[in-house]
Amino acid sequence: MARRVAEFEVVGPWSLETSQRFWEGFTPAALAGEPAGPGLRTAFCAEGDWRRAEAEVTQAGDTAHVVLTGDGDLDAAAGQTCRFLALDVDGDGWPQVGRRDPVIGDAQARLPGLRPCGFHSPYEAAAWAVLAQRLRIVQAAGLRAELIARYGEGGAFPPPHTLAQAGLDLPGRKSEYLHAVAEAALDGLLDGTALRAVDHDEAVQRVQQVKGLGPFAAELVVVRGANAPDALPRHERRLDAEIAERYGPGRTLAEVAQSWRPYRTWAAVHLRALREQRTHEIAGR
Repeated sequence: MARRVAEFEVVGPWSLETSQRFWEGFTPAALAGEPAGPGLRTAFCAEGDWRRAEAEVTQAGDTAHVVLTGDGDLDAAAGQTCRFLALDVDGDGWPQVGRRDPVIGDAQARLPGLRPCGFHSPYEAAAWAVLAQRLRIVQAAGLRAELIARYGEGGAFPPPHTLAQAGLDLPGRKSEYLHAVAEAALDGLLDGTALRAVDHDEAVQRVQQVKGLGPFAAELVVVRGANAPDALPRHERRLDAEIAERYGPGRTLAEVAQSWRPYRTWAAVHLRALREQRTHEIAGR
């Protein structure tokens, strides 16, 4: 097994600790296994060769220290790690969004250094979207865990060539749709770099070509799978509710988000994260 050590300068505010807390609370992308050491550890299939890779990320000031192990293309895996942790985004202008919009400024203060962490890949995001259809999140997470236990390797989600050939027995048309997702990944339709390189709406339309992925699912794949920094989620009712609560009735997401550019995804994730945090606090009383 090969090993590669890489260092990346992160431009703009970043706290691995804050980002890790956010990601570990994000059920679909929950870290496999127990934390070991001070950094973040996770296993995934690297796009391209779809070989298992393991990444350990630690922070030293503005530098991300990434240790990768695996038998595949570890250079590609390093780039993918930076993408799903949003370390590849120039965040130098992010504080200015908070100065323009006091609501976002408050969110930045409450979640210092948060960078939106997404799925390991658009492929994994698409698979989650299929599993989560018409199920509670805890049920979908259970199905995902079963797939990893049966077809994955060392905690990593099964690669698309394995999933495409697996004899799945899942509710409804989930088996059919997961096979379609796997084939789309193998055909390059769910490539993270390609989806990030085009306009948000065009990327969503591309993803909707995959059987079983409607507008909501396709948006999830682009926003949380490709981790596009300036995409505007249009199908999140809880985000719409947060906008009404924070900005006042009658204000729309499209209206308030104009001042968030070019970090509309980041701003939306901050608001959603605070809403989830508040919901958990209320439930725990």
